[in-house]
Amino acid sequence: MTSYLVPGSPYLTFSYSGATPKLTSALGPITSFAGKALGSGASTTVTGTSFQVVNGAGTYIIYSLSGAVSLTASNTGTIVAGAQFKGVLRVVKLNSPSHKAILDQYVANYPTGVSTDYDFNGDVGTLRFTWTVTGNAANLLMLTWPHHRIKMQKPNFPPMSSLSYLTTKGYMYPALGNVWNLVYNLPTIIWNAPRTPDASCTQNLVSGLEYEIANLPAVTMPGDFYFFGGRLAAVSRLALIAEHVDRNDLVQPVINWLKDSIGYMFNSASTAVPAYETGWGGIINRAGYNNAWIDYGNGYYNDHHFHYGYFLAAAAVIAKHDSGWLNKFGPTIKWFLRDIVNPSRNDPYFPVTRCRDWFAGHSWASGIANGGGGRDQESVGEAVNGYYGALLWADATSNAEIKNYARLLIATEQHAAQVYWHLYPTASATGRDQPYPEQSLRDLVTIGNVMDWQAGAWLFWGAQKIEIAAIQILPVTPVNEYMYDPAWAQAVHDYTIQELNNATYGDEWKSVIYLAYSQANPVVAAQLSSSLTSWGTGNTFSNQLYFLSTRPGASNVCASAPSNPIGNFYIQSVTTNSYVSASTLPNLIASSTSQNLAAKFQLAFAPNAGTMKAVSTNQFVTADISGSFTISASRATASTWEVFIIRPKHGAPSGVYSILAASNKQYVTLGSNGALINNGATESNSAGFRLVST
Repeated sequence: MTSYLVPGSPYLTFSYSGATPKLTSALGPITSFAGKALGSGASTTVTGTSFQVVNGAGTYIIYSLSGAVSLTASNTGTIVAGAQFKGVLRVVKLNSPSHKAILDQYVANYPTGVSTDYDFNGDVGTLRFTWTVTGNAANLLMLTWPHHRIKMQKPNFPPMSSLSYLTTKGYMYPALGNVWNLVYNLPTIIWNAPRTPDASCTQNLVSGLEYEIANLPAVTMPGDFYFFGGRLAAVSRLALIAEHVDRNDLVQPVINWLKDSIGYMFNSASTAVPAYETGWGGIINRAGYNNAWIDYGNGYYNDHHFHYGYFLAAAAVIAKHDSGWLNKFGPTIKWFLRDIVNPSRNDPYFPVTRCRDWFAGHSWASGIANGGGGRDQESVGEAVNGYYGALLWADATSNAEIKNYARLLIATEQHAAQVYWHLYPTASATGRDQPYPEQSLRDLVTIGNVMDWQAGAWLFWGAQKIEIAAIQILPVTPVNEYMYDPAWAQAVHDYTIQELNNATYGDEWKSVIYLAYSQANPVVAAQLSSSLTSWGTGNTFSNQLYFLSTRPGASNVCASAPSNPIGNFYIQSVTTNSYVSASTLPNLIASSTSQNLAAKFQLAFAPNAGTMKAVSTNQFVTADISGSFTISASRATASTWEVFIIRPKHGAPSGVYSILAASNKQYVTLGSNGALINNGATESNSAGFRLVST
């Protein structure tokens, strides 16, 4: 027997060459066969070419395309032919009596295989499914999902009422014909946004680049692929942004850091190094070859497009600026490319585009040891980034074939994101292309995990609303302005607003939600972003400000976003009118009534914040870890605990500021002796200070 397992067919098709057909009910007894009721223990034999069967799952039709066949059905759950059979049987679920007409009409034409192909015409790509058909190809009855119907060109769609099946991707409706052409507009954004940063943001953006590049983290041996790759890609964006704002002097330090970091991947003594696995054909983290719990199951082929997109993006930035490095390491980097973006059926080492399911319209992240119970993908944003990394590498290496192929992969994955991951609460539940007719689900705004048998607004690892939304957004790169449609971005903002306003929730998630929201309201997004104190391993202050400032139609985006004062100042308590005294240093105590005796502080830039340094001692002010003791000017260099956010105090007169320790998110209050202590839980607890320019 041959079974043609062809995606999209409403029928199961079995071709027999002398075997005796036997079908078994997987859901309860057979209660009716060919119109005859079957009680407990009963059976019946019927000869014909069409048979209706009822079991616990509903009604099915069995068709014989090769003449009459004699079938015996038993209430116990089996249907067996009376003799060996040569020919074709087809089985189909009958959801409604009204569907029988179309199923009867087109049953004689069946697919035996399907090929997937594509072509390009400028910035338009066509994805093509061509089914091999026995019978009349024009009358091949197939089923479409929403993403098919949205993109199909010149389709032959019978009425939706003629046939439908509700699936985890919404209703499948019929289409006739053996060739589908799905047409996509390909992304034209490659390295940077197609617009220059808004002038109101430029000064802070350049300051951010200078600060973050001067304070790049130490080059260390990677402990895994995932977080190491995310950091590489985030740092590589700094070089590209620096180029875009004509600060080419900042590029080389980034390139040097990237080369030193990636060098660890080619050092066999490293904890995480790539190795070729021969069983399934792919590059894996060597440490996880026999342990599915290492690096999110990378050794078992989980998340490869997530991990390797980051590597490719970072390597592409190096290649763009260092041809010598490209010549030396390019062949090795290409192994990562071939692992996730390989268009060739003739490659003996790698499968074709490992993670992509062309018919489903998106990628699957799960590999060969998935404990989730089936194929799944949580982070569609990182799936897009896998193919974006390939696009950058292809452009840097002048590989036109892979460049277009990567653009098609991006376009299809981003389209799937908008159809299956983005939820629209106000959309019609009965629309033709609505994948989620359930209002209660659409109210959750974002699908966290799309699986091949279920989908829901949940994650394997987190339950916060901002986590569920953010993992579908990150990493934020220029190409994703196509994916963050304003309606969804607004809905995400509104749905997560309570968590966004709660200081106990992580800034690393908030940051990317604000960036998606900038597609709907860049000015408010910039104001919200100005309160961030961390951006996670895959984002930076500079990338945050760059994306905000390059939104379509952005104007004066940063004009109303607050930032720390910069310059030399005395610090004066509004409550006592006393200045922080020079004589009490290193402790900051507002005890001097004379400006002549006040300590002078140099306030300098830090991302969304700043540092304070006592000019007389050249020491940075540091917050107290416990929040119990006076803050002090006692650090030779500035790090996390030496960063403060100084903003106009709510409800206070102009020129009065609150001071927040960025390290522990506690506001500076005034002790009984005038001591400045970072122990205020809310802004209303903070003391008010004037900054008197010197």
